[in-house]
Amino acid sequence: MKRWPVMAALAFSPALALAKAPATPPPEDAPHGIANQAAEAQPAAHAPADTGPVPVPEPTEKALEHAHEGDILWAIDLLWGLLVPAVLLFTGFSAKVRDVARRVGRGWFFTIVVYFALFTVILFVVDFPLSYYAGYVWPHAYDLSNQTFGKWFGDELKGLMVGLIMGSLLLWIPYGLVKKSPTRWWLWTSLIAIPVTAFFLLVAPVVIDPLFNKFGPMKDKELETKILDLASRAGIEGARVFEVDKSVDTNTVNAYVTGFGGSKRIVLWDTTIKKLEPDELLFVMGHEMGHYVLGHVLKSILFAAVVILVTLYAAYRLQAGLIERFAARFGFTELSDIASLPLIMLLVSLLSLVIMPVTAGYSRWQEHEADRFGLEITRNNHAAATAFVKLQQENLGVPRRGLLYKLWRADHPLLGDRIDFCNAYKPWTEGKPGRYEHLFRR
Repeated sequence: MKRWPVMAALAFSPALALAKAPATPPPEDAPHGIANQAAEAQPAAHAPADTGPVPVPEPTEKALEHAHEGDILWAIDLLWGLLVPAVLLFTGFSAKVRDVARRVGRGWFFTIVVYFALFTVILFVVDFPLSYYAGYVWPHAYDLSNQTFGKWFGDELKGLMVGLIMGSLLLWIPYGLVKKSPTRWWLWTSLIAIPVTAFFLLVAPVVIDPLFNKFGPMKDKELETKILDLASRAGIEGARVFEVDKSVDTNTVNAYVTGFGGSKRIVLWDTTIKKLEPDELLFVMGHEMGHYVLGHVLKSILFAAVVILVTLYAAYRLQAGLIERFAARFGFTELSDIASLPLIMLLVSLLSLVIMPVTAGYSRWQEHEADRFGLEITRNNHAAATAFVKLQQENLGVPRRGLLYKLWRADHPLLGDRIDFCNAYKPWTEGKPGRYEHLFRR
């Protein structure tokens, strides 16, 4: 769990975490990550060998146990994420860290940087037992991970360093806005979050992602040619295909399209290439290309800006009363005091929990439309459905879950629903056009 560094750095600007979500989907739901007006779509290059409906497999006992433990861990992580900042806040510990930062940093800017560094390291240490269990022990217990402890811990330290750098570069901006505009900081911060998010989406695939895994060219050149041909039909030009050496970390499968402009790239985990047939993998690629062609990254940034605006305004309305009532315990009297960071984290976490059904529902809609795009561009329903079956089997997925899970945790359609959709969605067999066929090139 690399929650703390990122959450602390982005407490005023959660758009970065939301916008990057398509690139890092939860294992059981993968795959997730400039429309051209063109002629009518063409059928897939070759017809599937089997076109019959694919049944939704029943989950294994191992998958059910994994899901149950995952629910418990989610709840623990949620409560832990509320408890820790609350303790740091109400005990006055955050104010003590601020006092140390003032003595070391002296100036306003360096006080923020020193406080953030100390605060983030403290949270990293406090969070470590839960991170170790959820990120290392638990996946190994279900044969979902190949990581050595050294690789896992190294990635954790890299995540900590990335969080420290991001926080040092960004955190002074919202605190400066709070200081200069105590009644409108929530508005200006929401607006600034848009270009900041776009910038990180541009540089992350090139600078940050390679810190954690080795990206290289695809080894299967024939498959790479098919993927690039599919990308050309989707109107994506200039993209490069990268194969990630992910088998050193996991046995699960995933793929995504990330970046934009000169940094756009198609990314395949080597586990995905090994475990999916070419037709199945081409549907997965069609799905990921759908995210790009349908402008889901830009739409997610704009959606996140609205979510941030609402969340920060609500936090603004709540913080004044809390500070007035508990100033003696908090150790500060104004939100512009850097010691207020755990208060902002606590409020944003609580408000995010309230709004989570909306954000998850929006994400599910995007994923569903990407599935539709992938089906229309490949017209291989059977391969699409069997791809989801393999994803369920390889990632210990449970195809049907309850309403509470769907509302608060499912940012992808449930696997059973996706397989059902793959079996049913065939407008071309009735002579009807697909929703996105006008975007395809001949």
